[in-house]
Amino acid sequence: MAPSSVSDALPGLREVVARALDEDGAQDDVTTRTVVPGDAWGTGQILAREPLVVCGLPVMAEVFRQVDEAIVFEPLCEEGAACRGENQPVARLEGPLRGILAGERVALNFAQRLSGIASWTQRFVNQMTQGSAPDLQGPSAARLVDTRKTTPGLRALEKYAVRMGGGANHRFGLSDGVLIKDNHILAAGGVAEAVRRAKAGSHHLMRIEVEVESLEDALAAVAVGVDALLLDNFSVPQLREAVGVLRATKQDLVLEASGGVSLATVAQVAGTGVDLVSCGALTHQARSVDLSLELDPK
Repeated sequence: MAPSSVSDALPGLREVVARALDEDGAQDDVTTRTVVPGDAWGTGQILAREPLVVCGLPVMAEVFRQVDEAIVFEPLCEEGAACRGENQPVARLEGPLRGILAGERVALNFAQRLSGIASWTQRFVNQMTQGSAPDLQGPSAARLVDTRKTTPGLRALEKYAVRMGGGANHRFGLSDGVLIKDNHILAAGGVAEAVRRAKAGSHHLMRIEVEVESLEDALAAVAVGVDALLLDNFSVPQLREAVGVLRATKQDLVLEASGGVSLATVAQVAGTGVDLVSCGALTHQARSVDLSLELDPK
């Protein structure tokens, strides 16, 4: 994805980058201002120190653009591409050295975090698509989706990184869809009343999903006309049983498995026949990868 398309792919990016630069004090990098001459010009490269999925090239481009529009940022690989590491260059920079150094840390922080999420997501996707579950006959048709367990203020970026890693996005926010959870049911006085209120208070195209913790609860929700079920913390045998029963009850019911999904279990969960596997670990357990900026020798 080219940096020129950043406004479409990542709405709000300019504001997020501006806040990060302000937080870092990039407008007055005292060290660089006192050590590096104002007219110094240079080149450098962003290097991948380990194998990773590259994500955040448009974000880095925006960081350096805001620091100094004279800086030229040139991606050397495609966004979402696999990188072997071993100091492989992923981008090249040329421009005023003061600007390059002032933007270095913020640019790397973004790219290391986003590449980490994309790389971690790809590992989950590979587990699902390679059919590694012992009882899985061929790749699962289930889709891997993220959750709202994201860093405050960085949700759009982190969900973008999930897509770059081959995953898909669940709700971006609370206004995107109805998902009735246990506390909603308690507050409404029961699943039937919660669903009734949700249908009365939303438009006819809005899908109603209910989180359930047992097959009994799932059948009760189906009986009052839900469109989707989030099967929370079901074991793999429980998921398999629930899918069989629920598909026979309502064929077009969307079934989502969630709760404690890990790299070790995702293939087995996907192999039960659910439509979606949601996994908060894609964002909240991903580690930042190792990228660095190295200036070219004079």
